[in-house]
Amino acid sequence: MAVFIEVKNLSLEFDGVKVLKNINLTINEGEVLGILGRSGSGKTVLMHVLRGVEEYEGISGQVIYHLARCEKCGHIEPPSKTGMKCPECDDTLKPFEADFVKLPLHDPGRRDITRRIAIMLQRTFALYGDDMVIANVVNSLTEIGVSTEDAMGKAVDLLEKVELSHRMMHVARDLSGGEKQRVVLARQLVRDPMLLIADEPTGTLDPRTAKVVHDVIAKAVKDYKMTMVITSHWCDVVEELADKAIVLEDGAIVSEGSPTTIANEFMKLVCAVEKKSDIEIGDTLIKVDNLVKKYISVSRGVVYAVNGVSFEVKEGEIFGLAGTSGAGKTTTSEILMGIVQPTSGEVHVRVGDEWVDMKKPGPECRGRAVKYMGILHQEYGLYNHRTIIDNLTESIGIDLPYELAVRKAINTLISTGFTEEKAKSILSKMSDEVSEGERHRIALAQILMKEPVIIVMDEPTGTMDPITKKEVTKSILKAREKMGDTFVIVSHDMDFLEEICDRVALMRNGKIVDIGAPAAVLSKLTDKERMEAAAGS
Repeated sequence: MAVFIEVKNLSLEFDGVKVLKNINLTINEGEVLGILGRSGSGKTVLMHVLRGVEEYEGISGQVIYHLARCEKCGHIEPPSKTGMKCPECDDTLKPFEADFVKLPLHDPGRRDITRRIAIMLQRTFALYGDDMVIANVVNSLTEIGVSTEDAMGKAVDLLEKVELSHRMMHVARDLSGGEKQRVVLARQLVRDPMLLIADEPTGTLDPRTAKVVHDVIAKAVKDYKMTMVITSHWCDVVEELADKAIVLEDGAIVSEGSPTTIANEFMKLVCAVEKKSDIEIGDTLIKVDNLVKKYISVSRGVVYAVNGVSFEVKEGEIFGLAGTSGAGKTTTSEILMGIVQPTSGEVHVRVGDEWVDMKKPGPECRGRAVKYMGILHQEYGLYNHRTIIDNLTESIGIDLPYELAVRKAINTLISTGFTEEKAKSILSKMSDEVSEGERHRIALAQILMKEPVIIVMDEPTGTMDPITKKEVTKSILKAREKMGDTFVIVSHDMDFLEEICDRVALMRNGKIVDIGAPAAVLSKLTDKERMEAAAGS
């Protein structure tokens, strides 16, 4: 295979912090390169450098594209087409090299190359949300000069290629995440791309949906004879799709080889979660006694979401509420936070040496306790148009002098697992410029900035990939170790609860059926519950 891209001694720094360090890499034409790395390792930055639509001040080294180019019309083809006839004007394609580090952004040759590079990102769908799916693809075709008459037929062909012809009349914003990614791919295939850059294209999707998208991507790469660079937290994706793989760690390539070998090395590198520290568990901090919450349903009559639940949580403990969907665990946590009023029963939280009745409203009762409690919802959100420091301070109402706010923000980020250097480097970034694992840690830091004593986490791992899940586990353990906080974790992710919790309460049909050590309690799950929990996670 002909050499397509050569990366030589590539380094890049932002504000004095090196995010890429002496990268050396060769990508052959038609090859699929898989990139594995933790959150913040430099994967996304490297992908953007390869894409070539941005200029960077602190960049050095070379990113050389070896190509065939028509000098007459500027048409670009992969290097293997050198000496062949140009498909646009019938002239001869000649060898052409372009270095994205040295070549200016406005250079015509560089623009000709980037037009034939397709990109898929983890969260940025870049669709016309109010338009139908077919219109989204037609718009992409007309933007490159295809007539309206021809665009409709070509758009249908492209949607068939991404296995989405059954959704062409749907409004784009109403699609699922996996379907949106397939529309993105169809829009990118309009370019007849030589290179597909896929940066965590299924990072927020569940495994079943992700597999559908991966299969469609693999088929498109084969049909269009594309070269592809793909990052993923799912090691099996890299093993299945890639011809070779690398591991990025702290901006540097630390390993390169076959996908299977690299995937195994990477899992060993990132999946060893620190053992739970010997934290001294204190006295009882939360007392729940005979808690009941019932609703009246027109179709079902009286429904008990929670039915006679009792438990205690001790200071410094990580306590889990386990169960499948509908078991009553989320309702229990919402009552605990004072969000939902119980029908009957008692909930008390200790503030200092005094017990507060969470059923009683007012600043001297529930209001007094909730000041020292925080909740991190599954669908947490950062302010997308604010910097990280804004998200951690003024955006959530903390009024501190700027220098003190920065100092507190850095210390809080460190407590969730960031290094001091990394914490300082991300403060000026926008929230959409950090990885999913980093976003979760920042969302936890938002809660910790308010100095809570009790933190409730509702399905913190959601549909996370295994690597991000490990990072979340580490961040919670780190926060407990540094801050001494008490955590109540609501989850149907049984493996996660077993790994992180000191004790677990298993809920079933609104009742607690067992409470104690995680392994012993979770061993009492039925086969049906295990299947439902696995499907939910």
